[in-house]
Amino acid sequence: MEYEFRHDPITGQARALFSLEQQMIGPWLEVEVGTNNEMLSALLVSIDNVGHDQKHEVTITGKEYSVIFTEDDVYVQPNTNFNGEDDLPESLAMQDLHLDSQSVSACGLDDFRQILLSWAKFTNN
Repeated sequence: MEYEFRHDPITGQARALFSLEQQMIGPWLEVEVGTNNEMLSALLVSIDNVGHDQKHEVTITGKEYSVIFTEDDVYVQPNTNFNGEDDLPESLAMQDLHLDSQSVSACGLDDFRQILLSWAKFTNN
């Protein structure tokens, strides 16, 4: 999986850029996680819960995206997949994302944990 974290040269905001297969993870990190340590902790607990067979599936629904943890994988998708909306929020429409109503990004639990920890380190510097 290829990704890169960088700061926007104009706003200074943290940006997450991912390869096409995982492109939803980048804006999800920016919008739903950002620098929110409580959200980061909740996500890591969810990984532990499904990774240790305490729960079969955990879904966390955010403002614009939802993340679904299963025993092996993590799926990130826009909430429009849940509610049938055709229009994207303006903040997403401005980004160069290749979205359709079936857009979902997936990766393994261990990879996702590493992404979260790397994002936390990047945004807290």
